[in-house]
Amino acid sequence: MIRVLFVCLGNICRSPSADAIFRKKLDDHPWLSKRVEVDSAGTAAWHVGKPPDPRSVRVGAERGYDLTPLRARQAVTADFEAFDYILAMDQSNLDNLKDIAPTHYSGHLSLFLDFAGQCGAEVPDPYYGEGDSGFHEVVDMIEAASDGLIKQLEVRLS
Repeated sequence: MIRVLFVCLGNICRSPSADAIFRKKLDDHPWLSKRVEVDSAGTAAWHVGKPPDPRSVRVGAERGYDLTPLRARQAVTADFEAFDYILAMDQSNLDNLKDIAPTHYSGHLSLFLDFAGQCGAEVPDPYYGEGDSGFHEVVDMIEAASDGLIKQLEVRLS
């Protein structure tokens, strides 16, 4: 079993969107979906236990993704024992994850958009933007990176 963790700041916009999008894309690859588990977390604890931002839920639903079952949690050191891939939405989150990562972590820790062929690129935080356009942009980026990650996992697990 391969375990994937998506991480943003508060776990209410970008990482739950990645969680829901990646799960749905896995459904299109039944043999892969049985071998991959997905979760999301935030580097900050502000929203622990809360549902995703209503704008993320609405835009996700418009695009065919269900974020409603998800609840925010904080990334912890134990996640490095449980997850093979820990994927940050931006450099600040990646730096925060590196700060709590055990020195012996041998999994994959990187920016998520690396899987979209955009090494070093970040998924922007739409939280403080106006309207839904930033949330749609985030979904577009996550869809592209999800496709790239699925291709890598197919190779790894075949």
